[in-house]
Amino acid sequence: MEFKLMTTRNQNVPMTYFLRKTALALLLLSSLAACKNRKKEQPSTLIKVDPKEWVDEHTLSNADSVNVKHLHLDVTVDMANKQIGGCAFWTVANDHGKKELILDTYELTIDSTLVDGVKVEHRLDGVIKYLGSALHIPLKETSTTVAVYYRTGANAKALQWLSPMQTHDKKYPFLYTQSEAIYARSWIPCPDGPGIRFTYSARIKVPKGLMALMSARNSDVVNDSGIYHFKMEQPIPAYLMALAVGDLEFRGIDERTGVYAEKGMIDKARWEFENVGRMVGTAEQLYGPYRWGRYDVLVLPPGFPIGGMENPKLTFCTPSIIAGDRSLVSLIAHELAHSWSGNLVTNATWNDFWLNEGFTNYFERRIMEQMMGAQYADMLWELGYQDLESTVTHLGADSRDTWLKLDLKGRDPDDGLNDIPYEKGCHFLRLLEKSAGRDRFDKFLVKYFDSHAFRTVTTETFLNYMDTVLIGKDTVLRKKLNINEWVYGPGIPTNCPRAGHELFGKVDADRTKFLAGMDPKEMTFVNWSAHEWLHFLRGMPESMMPSQMNQLDDAFHFTTTGNSEVACMWFILAIRTNYFQAYPAMERFLSTIGRRKFVEPLYTEMMRAPAGEEMAKRLYAKYRQNYHPLAQESLDEIVLGKHH
Repeated sequence: MEFKLMTTRNQNVPMTYFLRKTALALLLLSSLAACKNRKKEQPSTLIKVDPKEWVDEHTLSNADSVNVKHLHLDVTVDMANKQIGGCAFWTVANDHGKKELILDTYELTIDSTLVDGVKVEHRLDGVIKYLGSALHIPLKETSTTVAVYYRTGANAKALQWLSPMQTHDKKYPFLYTQSEAIYARSWIPCPDGPGIRFTYSARIKVPKGLMALMSARNSDVVNDSGIYHFKMEQPIPAYLMALAVGDLEFRGIDERTGVYAEKGMIDKARWEFENVGRMVGTAEQLYGPYRWGRYDVLVLPPGFPIGGMENPKLTFCTPSIIAGDRSLVSLIAHELAHSWSGNLVTNATWNDFWLNEGFTNYFERRIMEQMMGAQYADMLWELGYQDLESTVTHLGADSRDTWLKLDLKGRDPDDGLNDIPYEKGCHFLRLLEKSAGRDRFDKFLVKYFDSHAFRTVTTETFLNYMDTVLIGKDTVLRKKLNINEWVYGPGIPTNCPRAGHELFGKVDADRTKFLAGMDPKEMTFVNWSAHEWLHFLRGMPESMMPSQMNQLDDAFHFTTTGNSEVACMWFILAIRTNYFQAYPAMERFLSTIGRRKFVEPLYTEMMRAPAGEEMAKRLYAKYRQNYHPLAQESLDEIVLGKHH
């Protein structure tokens, strides 16, 4: 998503780390000296020789001391009443003799709890903002099983319940989950932290005629009973727990890849994802074997709030990438890359989110370079750099939130979901590649993934590993990198690499000629990609006239494009220039697309426009129900000024 040499008590829950290299310690000390007023924000404990536990501020669970090994989920999905209910049956090892197991919950009704088959009295704490309520269950030293019977609440943040009219085919209701970052606790009582791994199995009962899918081994046909069984043999964190229920069909791509979608979308989706099997092979050539068995993709209804979610074995994705020309499938490359960076090797806390998303962005672009060529990948790099610049400008060049190592204590971890971990993170890795050499860096990454498979890492653990394995005694390389400026400093470092401009240079030249008066039909473009068109539109001045918009529309039919990335940028320009002819198409777009990447900037632009506020409020009132609860939260603030 659209984001390890540890001493451990067990493989599922790493608990301690320390730095072994004096050189890195000195680098960190120099960072401390440069930021005396931010002592609590600097990783000062990392220079100590003695081990020091890291703390995940976003889980209330005590899975650091009670080993939560396996979950068996036995639940019924009540589509009519929009509720999931049943039992979460945990297998635990109380190796440290703790007197209770503490699990995360969010607005769950806990009906009863059993320990080793015997009913016990549980306690549910009061609500803590963002985190929900801690569920306390008494344990004995010999306890091995804990069963929690529960029901979800009306405001479960992970769940979007769709009426038939909110789906593509408009025939049956639909449910899907979005558990990242800390929303698994709203549909399963669980230890909800990225550094806590467990295996799971499940028995899911749904209305007959509908199909259930999970982030696990899946059936490819609808069964007659409405009861589906799942198994995930590899240990995963709770944020990768996923469930979808709807009227779905499956199409195979090759022997280990395929696509699920609603019946009216399945043929388009299968065509769009023709090269997904090849993507998996390309990724393996770069960084080692795919370790999850199958790789399938589920195309969700339009309200899905993000581009994709890397649920193991089954990526959830937005239908907005079904462009009809395979131009937006780099998003699938991104979610596939998470099978290594994120799912296989995971950030220990949400402060270390860049270890998931920065690595994945880098890996995605390497996959696309291998498949489409260096010039194509350069366009992705340049567009990403533009996004990074925009985000730094928005947050402020000196903002603490522009560090790679985040500080999200007391905040919603979604506050870190922006282009800093994605783009600053992947540009740091590109600097490593260019400074160390591609061959040397690739070998390092292969070793990194192999050495830390199914483990979690902190930023400092990665830096220590990198210093030991990649940099070593290469003082020239270390000096080139300026690690602290990237990880513990704000803004964009001065040594940030920039992609080539060969293709975009031609785009810039044509844009300049058009703005100087050239008829757009005389432009020299030949089979421009969506990325070139996006760059062309991004560079347009806000002072453009409606007549110029009309010229472009007559020549290139932007208002009716099927490419959602280009359409969103075009509609932003339409709002800025009062190009009213595009407004009906923009309304259709907002009525059918729930991806935050598109709806948030469009509503923001309307609220900025002199006559746009009324339009924004009218459209939002009309289509709010189509958007996911997470999108509703941010849009409520943008359009209605409400703070959740």
